[in-house]
Amino acid sequence: MTDIIHTPVLEKEVLNYLDPKPNENFIDCTVGEGGHSVSILEKSGPNGMLLGIDLDSRQVENSRNRLSDFKERVILQNDSYVNMKDIVVRENFKPVNGILIDLGYSSWQIEQSKRGFSFSRDELLDMRYDMQNTLTAEKIVNEYPENELQRILRDYGEEKFFRQIASRIVNERQKKRIESTKHLIEVIRMGLPPKFRKGRINFATKTFQALRIEVNGELDNLKKALPKAIDILAPGGRLAVISFHSLEDRIVKNFLKDKEKENLIKISTKKPIIASSKEVFNNPRSRSAKLRSAIKI
Repeated sequence: MTDIIHTPVLEKEVLNYLDPKPNENFIDCTVGEGGHSVSILEKSGPNGMLLGIDLDSRQVENSRNRLSDFKERVILQNDSYVNMKDIVVRENFKPVNGILIDLGYSSWQIEQSKRGFSFSRDELLDMRYDMQNTLTAEKIVNEYPENELQRILRDYGEEKFFRQIASRIVNERQKKRIESTKHLIEVIRMGLPPKFRKGRINFATKTFQALRIEVNGELDNLKKALPKAIDILAPGGRLAVISFHSLEDRIVKNFLKDKEKENLIKISTKKPIIASSKEVFNNPRSRSAKLRSAIKI
């Protein structure tokens, strides 16, 4: 069982927009440690069901422990939320009254997984959610051509110094394979002008984000999953999506706008909902969270 209790972001706001009622059924597409799921299950009793999906098998076990009080009301699946439609059919899970997609990675993954998600620890460069995935951050850093490194740093990290960092990585790996977060951070540092090595946000953040997105195919998965979410929602069903950087938020915003034009949904959040200053103080990782929601017509 996990030692660290994950604090779900925007918990009150999620409950407000998902609006769980007694005996309604919900899908938590990235169940993690089950933080949001607990709140949803408490509101949807006595018979509301929850389908929790997570690509990380360890997270499925973590959530199983956290949600043990709800027993037969919970179905957990170690799978990608891209496959939610297939899972719903297989489990005969209906009607679906609400879907939550929380695109953040969890406290356990940062603090305890030892997979190199955090630049505050010296760990192997892995960054996989799914341990069956053969692509790791270490493989990308050491084997991708320089132009491909530039592409992911620019497109997925929105890193201004993508050329300089990619060049440094290529030079360094010719001397010694880059296998740890500590080694990579030092390479990134040397690729940045001195005045950009300090700041409120760690200078390695954008590179780490880019690598994590590439390893896990995060943006492609989001684009594939959103239409499926709308498809399986019952009329009047609610969708809530929490994103953590501008690339994800843009995809969600544009998708919801398009579907509203097609008269399939009504957007509930004209602007993204962000964390209160109190929540950011208590849980700094909520700082970049943005919630968008819609109701299926």
